[in-house]
Amino acid sequence: MPFSVSWHTLLEHLEDLPADATLVTPLSRNPFRITDVQEHLVLVEYREESGTVPLQREQFETLYERIHDAPDGFDLDRLPPDAEPYATVLSIHPRFEVDDREGTITELASPTSTAPSLVDATLDIDADDEDASREEPDLPVYADALLLIDALERHNPTDLAGMETPALVNLYTLLSDVQRNANDLRQDVSDVLLDRLHHDRPISGQYGSLQRTTRRNRSLKPDEEVLAIMEDAGIDPEQILGVDRDKVDDALDVTELAESDVYDIEEREYVRKAEVDEEVKETRLQGLKDRLAAADGEDTEILQQEIEELEARIEELTSFQSGRSFHTPASSDSS
Repeated sequence: MPFSVSWHTLLEHLEDLPADATLVTPLSRNPFRITDVQEHLVLVEYREESGTVPLQREQFETLYERIHDAPDGFDLDRLPPDAEPYATVLSIHPRFEVDDREGTITELASPTSTAPSLVDATLDIDADDEDASREEPDLPVYADALLLIDALERHNPTDLAGMETPALVNLYTLLSDVQRNANDLRQDVSDVLLDRLHHDRPISGQYGSLQRTTRRNRSLKPDEEVLAIMEDAGIDPEQILGVDRDKVDDALDVTELAESDVYDIEEREYVRKAEVDEEVKETRLQGLKDRLAAADGEDTEILQQEIEELEARIEELTSFQSGRSFHTPASSDSS
């Protein structure tokens, strides 16, 4: 099929896109919109940049030919960074498909019957859409973060020295829990992202960008193998023999030597979380959730009174002052 036919088919599908459709480049994931479709070019506008960028028909034809010559898929990392939107726009055509995991764009043998879904999959839906319904995620980090926000709003974290000890204990406990659970979730997110990052090209999001990197860790092979290799290379094994820490500790147990005789010891004192009262956390969390839900409810005053009574009981159990409103400014906190 000549390119001219494919080109006009592409223009027809581009004109059918919603005016506010947001697309993303396949590797760097930069969002952009199509602002105009003309006979010999397509005008696009990046979300984070001002002005429009013309995508020329001739460049589309060049990409078309390269894809046509690669039946197993054209490798997208062969594109210059500024040519990525060509692949995204061309994938709107029902006979071209971008594989995000493989990092390729392929010409299909026949037009796919799921072209509209391909268009929808390309759209970058804003997660902060005000019209979207919000659901509470079932994640430990969410619950602990909610409790932490409440604690920060009720106390003044810029004046730690002026805070009472129970409040500091609560703050430290929540910070520790948020850190642990956030790190677990961060690792899960990282595992998924590794399949979507290609060849050290950064991927941008609303709050920052990420890049695939490689960390090099080394561990010695078995001692006998290392010593034999070194000896064959003319190195005296005695020159590379070191002190085995485990054997030193075993020797200390059967001698009169003191630990300080063979170790340089530096002691540092630190705070360590001893235990967490999960029952109190759950009670407090439920009160916060009820308060948030009551913001748009019909029985707000009644529910608010019940929450205040619940918080009063929590205060007696935990010996820290409970705030009266989830959004109470820190300056009004008597603590």
